[in-house]
Amino acid sequence: MRILMVCLGNICRSPIAEGVMRHKAKEQGLDWIVESAGTESYHVGEAPHRFSQKICLEHGLDISHQRAAKFTVDSFAVYDKIYALATDVYEEIKYIGGKDADMSKVELFLNELHPGKNESVPDPYYGGEDGFKPVYELISKGCDAIIRNNK
Repeated sequence: MRILMVCLGNICRSPIAEGVMRHKAKEQGLDWIVESAGTESYHVGEAPHRFSQKICLEHGLDISHQRAAKFTVDSFAVYDKIYALATDVYEEIKYIGGKDADMSKVELFLNELHPGKNESVPDPYYGGEDGFKPVYELISKGCDAIIRNNK
């Protein structure tokens, strides 16, 4: 299965989700390819936010090699499942895809954990380092739910 984690700039939430999901899938022996992208191009080519890297390292995950990429209409053809980490990101994915968007592949990330609630993973970008810990924990629980629901 090919999975794409998507947030706005692809430096905070989705790189954490990529790293955590990749690690958890490997631990479960799942042959999943996990990548991430952003709906905006602000940070294309940049490494994940320093606090995203730090919180992941605290959990034994090195995401420093990841680089921000832009979500494109081609992503619909490449990935089996596309997870939007927030409701505004879901809407942007739909907009980018236009009339050809296969939205059956797209799901709000937290709906795997809390079905039908349409919740967003908070964006820690504008806060301090403290905002990254609860985001990491929420993403970790969401990744566990994705594995549980898609094995």
